[in-house]
Amino acid sequence: MRIGMLTVAGFMLATGCAQGPDVSTVPVAVSQPAPQTEDARIADLLARMSLEHKVAQLIQPQINSFTATDMERYRFGSYLNGGNGGPYGDEFAPASQWLKLADEMWDASTRPLPNGEPAIPAIWGTDAVHGHANVIGATIFPHNVGLGATRDADLVRRIGAATALEMRATGIEWDFSPTIAVARDRRWGRSYESYSQDPDIVAPLGAALIEGLQGKAGTPEHLSANRVIATAKHFFADGGTTQGVDQGDVNGKVAELKALHAKPYPAAIAAGVESIMASFNSVNGVKMHGNRDLLTGVLRDEFGFKGMVVGDWNAHGQVAGCKVDDCAQSLLAGLDMYMVPDDWRALHANLLRDVQSGTIPMARLDEAVARVLRMKLRLSLLDAGAVKPSLRPHGGNFALLGAAQHRAVAREAVAKSQVLLKNDGVLPLAAGARILVAGRAADSVAQASGGWTLTWQGGLELTNEKYFPGATSIWTGLKQAAEAAGGSAELSVDGSFAARPDVAVVVFGEEPYAEFEGDRKNAVFTDEEGLTLLRKFKAAGLRTVAVFLSGRPLWMNREINAADAFVAGWLPGSEGAGVADVLFGKRSATGRLSFSWPAGCDGKPVNGPEGALFNLGYGLSLGERGTIARLDETCPYLNAGSAADWFVDGKLAPGTVITGDGAPLPNLRGHAGGITARGVDRKRQEDAREITFAPGATLSFAQRQSGSGAFRISYFLPDQPTAPVKLTLGKSTFDITRQLALSAGKGWREMIITDACAPGLGPSLAITSSGSLKLQIAAVSRQAMPAGADCSF
Repeated sequence: MRIGMLTVAGFMLATGCAQGPDVSTVPVAVSQPAPQTEDARIADLLARMSLEHKVAQLIQPQINSFTATDMERYRFGSYLNGGNGGPYGDEFAPASQWLKLADEMWDASTRPLPNGEPAIPAIWGTDAVHGHANVIGATIFPHNVGLGATRDADLVRRIGAATALEMRATGIEWDFSPTIAVARDRRWGRSYESYSQDPDIVAPLGAALIEGLQGKAGTPEHLSANRVIATAKHFFADGGTTQGVDQGDVNGKVAELKALHAKPYPAAIAAGVESIMASFNSVNGVKMHGNRDLLTGVLRDEFGFKGMVVGDWNAHGQVAGCKVDDCAQSLLAGLDMYMVPDDWRALHANLLRDVQSGTIPMARLDEAVARVLRMKLRLSLLDAGAVKPSLRPHGGNFALLGAAQHRAVAREAVAKSQVLLKNDGVLPLAAGARILVAGRAADSVAQASGGWTLTWQGGLELTNEKYFPGATSIWTGLKQAAEAAGGSAELSVDGSFAARPDVAVVVFGEEPYAEFEGDRKNAVFTDEEGLTLLRKFKAAGLRTVAVFLSGRPLWMNREINAADAFVAGWLPGSEGAGVADVLFGKRSATGRLSFSWPAGCDGKPVNGPEGALFNLGYGLSLGERGTIARLDETCPYLNAGSAADWFVDGKLAPGTVITGDGAPLPNLRGHAGGITARGVDRKRQEDAREITFAPGATLSFAQRQSGSGAFRISYFLPDQPTAPVKLTLGKSTFDITRQLALSAGKGWREMIITDACAPGLGPSLAITSSGSLKLQIAAVSRQAMPAGADCSF
């Protein structure tokens, strides 16, 4: 019998407490006796639930937008913390506050209801995508891009088990992980959440994490008090969008797309995954959150998935004909739970209306609610005697956060994920060597951890001491290893030194990012800090080791040329000593690329030998010398030419004329025809403009004096267009409604229009909206781009 089925008094004795609470005062979710089979128990619950509370089971708000009082009133099925969400409005709240809120929500959701209606406990979901990294002090494991390089399913399984325990300590029972995307275009900002470009690598690792989080199906550990619910995401083809645009379109024959992008899902289902998250992206123009053929026809009828399908953040609002607070289409397509962070009240009312009117059949409502209940039943949340999170076996055991045994697993994962791409013999580092460690990233746990670390996008402002107690930076790990080997290490961020070292280790790479913000237009790594340091040391005759931190392979020809050894370190997380373990030879270099490394810098997909500098599976051992002929360092994106600004920082360039429906708009302000423009703040006071279009209105830019090449427009679209929007550039006019719809609500974006999609670019551009539209613009310029450069939004 699972621990979750113990009585409260029995639980307190089993955990060594001298005295438990009065059992009669503890809210019990579901009264006993109950039918013995799952189906019968669920049917009994459904028969006794009110329509309002059934609908509420399908709604998942975020903790920043509702209270325990709201929970008691509505009885939501679930709730989540967003990437920037934390208990009581504090994303950096201590672990005790996370547990306190979990208890409050349990109490609110399980308070007795009248007339014998069962009180169904809510379940908390979180994105613990590389450890329980929303909480200060937790172990931060390498992101999936690094774990793919290990090919070690047992290691990934142990990571899942450790993550589950750390989640349980804070009262959270549901993990939105693993991501089993097959990332095919490294311009995608979520590439680091993918194990590999190869579904045969993704499938076993995704299944292993599921088994680690949930416990292996058919064993006593499965969904025990040591485990949590796992979520395979995002179904499907999230890693296959055109140009790697987040939430974009995936096009092609469905059978071919399934063979590549859906291949990891049968393995996840076989591993017993209880929930699957629907994807933001479209397949052949149809949003997944409204795609019945795929959500029901493929996932359930073909793949046999019996669990619960949860939505992504307001993604149902992108379905044709839907709004965030009104979307019966998603439930009818096969979604079971709406992730609706803020508009939960209106969505509840509208879903209730749709059921009462017959738009949503009662049978479909009951089917979705039954799937939610079944997930909770299997986690023992509906058992008699189930108790609030703090009274469970690991609740409040905050020593589990960053526990030594978990950090040891993370350190092992870091070491096994390092991929040695070049080595002329400088590695392993010699015992007794004097080592200089350079680069901003060397002593930054935040940079080594990347996005989805304490905050959604991550951030370099997260200092080691305050935000990562117990963690080991790469610098600290190198220092400890050097001293243990009879040598010494010195940290010099800028590479300066008084006493000449024997070797320099340069740690550099991408700054943290997550979805949206991480999307790129090409594969060029443009931060030249590492390159400058490597060239400086080379000029001084010093041997160098480059450790490159990134969420994806990027064009690094210049840095590879300048280094004597080059290591792909990925995003290792909180246990930087794992890097030192490989550099000093304490562990073998066993990491092998799970993504092809590009030879060119344009960023176009490299998923095979063609266009690859290093193929899938490449990696040197420490005893293997790998010298590389000098690589071509030319890249047209490095010398694209300076931009000719038409409008930037709130000012028009000389010769730029802006009109609204043909009437002038001096400095993009005021009213003209159906256009209204006002100053808004982006980075500084009124450095951008908000443009309001009346239906049918046109905003035009023209430049009399300068500018050639591609148009670059920095823009922000708060909401999706309500009607077609067209862009006219010289002789070309094309509909950009779909592209704008994909970018709506995602912050500031850049639109690049080249000859590839708009031949014959002229000295003007015009935007026409058939319906009402609000659009913010921060910059318009023209810039020479390499031949064949793509258009992008």
